[in-house]
Amino acid sequence: MYKIISLVLLAVGVVVLIYGINASNSTASSISNAFSGNPTNKSMWLIGLGVLGIVAGGAGLLFSRRGNS
Repeated sequence: MYKIISLVLLAVGVVVLIYGINASNSTASSISNAFSGNPTNKSMWLIGLGVLGIVAGGAGLLFSRRGNS
């Protein structure tokens, strides 16, 4: 059961990271970057949560107990 949850977390993390990278290349983010030097908060949150999901899912797969599927 833990492996399934970890795989789902990993997959969702990858999707959210890709969505965040696409959001950071948007027009709104480019305008925000031009004025403040930073991309929008939405893209930063999406990238951060995507990385967190990937790390949590990877750690769950790496450190899952043997025998639990």
